[in-house]
Amino acid sequence: MVPEFEDVLNSYLKVKNADVYVTGSNSRFLSSDVITEFRGRGYEIRVHPLSFSEFLRARQNESELSALQDYMIYGGLPQIATFSNKEEKEKYLKSLFQGTYIRDIKERYGIRNDDDLSELIDIIASSIGCLTNPTNLENTFKSVKGHSISDTTIQSYLGMLQDAFLLEKAVRYDIKGKRYINTPAKYYFEDTGLRNARLNYRQNDSGHLMENIIYNELRIRGYSVDVGQVEIRRTNDDGKKIRKLLEVDFICNRGNRRIYIQSALDMPTQEKIEQETASLRHIRDGFPKIIITGGLTPSYVNEDGISFINVIDFLKDTEGPLL
Repeated sequence: MVPEFEDVLNSYLKVKNADVYVTGSNSRFLSSDVITEFRGRGYEIRVHPLSFSEFLRARQNESELSALQDYMIYGGLPQIATFSNKEEKEKYLKSLFQGTYIRDIKERYGIRNDDDLSELIDIIASSIGCLTNPTNLENTFKSVKGHSISDTTIQSYLGMLQDAFLLEKAVRYDIKGKRYINTPAKYYFEDTGLRNARLNYRQNDSGHLMENIIYNELRIRGYSVDVGQVEIRRTNDDGKKIRKLLEVDFICNRGNRRIYIQSALDMPTQEKIEQETASLRHIRDGFPKIIITGGLTPSYVNEDGISFINVIDFLKDTEGPLL
């Protein structure tokens, strides 16, 4: 709140044997006011919620499966690991969401009437892992909420939520065309506990929550994560050529490494296995291809070279090939 506070921080750089640490809960504040001023003399340390392996170390007397279920519902904010009952966890997360995150956004951007912002958060929270864009969200407001809000305003609100470290955006990448497609995109919550608290724990859809947790783990491990698409062309029974787009949940890049990942809660039938592996089988490069599943199925590699690994082993494997 102090004008030109950067100059005060700058003065401390003249103190011998002193380091200056500046903490902030908003990336726009950090990037525009701090990093610009101290370019070349500092760097950003990104602090995430606890990873699952860190969460496990705090819950040593609990089974891995029980800990995962708790982590999926209540997330990885450090305070959560210290609470013993769900009432404490729910009260803490709801209070944090409204009293810290939303309050920070409203005060920082001067938002007086936050009804539209609240509705947008609810829509995004209900559709994590789904492709969307501001225009689609605008249409949702018209059809479901009965009033209009411009796609420009929606885009602005989404930016605020990302700057406040509530959401992250994963954009689409055309694997064969080797180009980015900025819209539609997917949005994930930086902490699933905050997402569930926002929805009052009414939508504990395990498949989408597992996908969100996998995304967060990849980001913690230093990967940039995009949503992939593969275009295939086939001839149907009538001899007509058809074009189809297949989705790859995550394209993960770090340095010169790349990994393709699908998230599949369960694959009870051969048809489901074929469906989940289809996009990966049409990628013609030598980078690893992995399907992460729910349950406790042992890891294996199929005849197409696609690895299958259960979500607990993946989340615990911090020193393996996905480090």
